[in-house]
Formats: sequence, structure tokens, C-alpha cells
Amino acid sequence: MKHQHFKNTEQAYGRIAKWIHWSVAILFLLAYVSVYYRQWFTEEKTPENWNALQVHLSVGVTIGVLVLLRIIWKLINVTPRAEPGTPMEHLAAKLGHYALYLVMLVMPLTGYMGTGANTEFFFLFDISKFADTWIYQALVVDGLNSSFEAIEPTMDFIHKEIGGKWLVWILILGHAMAAMYHHFVKRDNTLKRML
Repeated sequence: MKHQHFKNTEQAYGRIAKWIHWSVAILFLLAYVSVYYRQWFTEEKTPENWNALQVHLSVGVTIGVLVLLRIIWKLINVTPRAEPGTPMEHLAAKLGHYALYLVMLVMPLTGYMGTGANTEFFFLFDISKFADTWIYQALVVDGLNSSFEAIEPTMDFIHKEIGGKWLVWILILGHAMAAMYHHFVKRDNTLKRML
């Protein structure tokens, strides 16, 4: 069996990058399952509805933390060499990855900023809602001379309408299709390096 490294090499991603990658992928699916379960199968103001929301909020916070860790790990590690391809393929891959990272940061952030409820799921996720934080006071009240009621519709629109309904799915589908293209059409090691 090949020796697996924790850090990335020029040939492949290490165990830590792989673990973060697949953990975030699974957590994104869990975030969607919990929010759709809440919308489709629960009644408002019921324990099931509240628990589904808390799962969604907790998963969102976890995704945000993991993505920040992934960015830090990416900055302090070597990135495996790109497989041979055209300049357009390399540009598309780079832009696609930047878009994914941006969305993976914006979704947890706008979700948190647009939520009027505390996160109260297990002891790890006792997190005050945004409107109860010093950042809210400094940024929204003092900085923008605004209120939660004024910013919530914008945060919700970005999180739910732009990101949740369309953009995340388009980016994930594009990412998965690119991986399949590399694996089945180009037959290179792009997908294998992350498995």
C-alpha cells in the first residue's frame, strides 16, 4: 500500500486536504437535506421544525470553519501540479475553484447574518445570533447606521435565492462534471488525486 501523506505533494493532495474537501461536500448535502426537510415535512413552531433549523445552522457554521481551515491549509501547502491541458481548461479550473471558495464563504456568512435565531445545537454550537454580537453593533448599527430588520432581506436573498436555489447547485454540478470529464474523457489523475 502506498504511503499517504498528511500534507500535499506535487503529485497529490494529502490526507488533510482530502478530509476537508469530502467533509465539506457531505456537510453541504446535509445542509440542504435539513433545510428541505424543514420546509417540506414539518410545521412551523414545532420541535421537528426547530431541530431541523438547528441542524442547518450548526452544519452551516461547521462548513464556514472548515472552509477557513481549508484556505489556510491551501496557503501553507504546495498545490499539486495541474494535469496537462489547454490554457482555457486551466483558466476555467482556476475560476471555478475561486467561485467555489467564494460561495463556500458567502453562504455561511450570509446565513448567519440573516438568521434571527441563536444556534443552540449541542454544546459546540451555542452561538449568539448576529444581532446580539459586538460585530453587528460595530458594523451594522454604528458603521451603516442600520438595523437587523434592514439587512435581513438582503442577507436572506443572497443566501436563499441566489446561493441556495441556483449558484451552489450550478457550481457543484460544474465541479462534479469537470471531475468526471477528467476521469472518463481525459483519463488523467485529477479525480484520483482527491480520492
